[in-house]
Amino acid sequence: MDYTKNPFAPNDTDRHQIWAMLVERDIDAFLAADWSKHGPDFHAESFFGVHAHKSELPDSWRLDFPNLETYRDEWLRQAAATAKVKYAEPLRQALFRATNMRDIDIAGDRAVCHKKFDGVIARADGGQDVLNWQTLYFCGRFNGVWKMTGFVGYMPYPMGKART
Repeated sequence: MDYTKNPFAPNDTDRHQIWAMLVERDIDAFLAADWSKHGPDFHAESFFGVHAHKSELPDSWRLDFPNLETYRDEWLRQAAATAKVKYAEPLRQALFRATNMRDIDIAGDRAVCHKKFDGVIARADGGQDVLNWQTLYFCGRFNGVWKMTGFVGYMPYPMGKART
């Protein structure tokens, strides 16, 4: 299976474009640690990000990214840290394999995108990086172009426990 292939048909224009922005460009820019490849995907004037700290309790979620600059700095920090790790498998392929964004809800010029990270990436030192969180991205269409306006991220995946 080719995990790098956009799951939305080109004629599903909005979802196809949003997936390319939130998955493909995000991964490629992250691996290059190059904000200039992803920064234009954000609507800086309205952007903010809520960090769930992998907690299921919304009362513990925090507005850790009140503006795009704060988020950019953390994104670049994480990209630099990842670049220092040696992996036992191609990292780009592994990130695509661990990323799922099949649910994109669109109403007019607004979208909510459900992105899940669920996978294990083998490191060259014999260890592994476990990806198991999810993010809700909020997007808006500005002058015909989809941009990120915010997110609630780093929520546990899966969320909730089966109750008996």
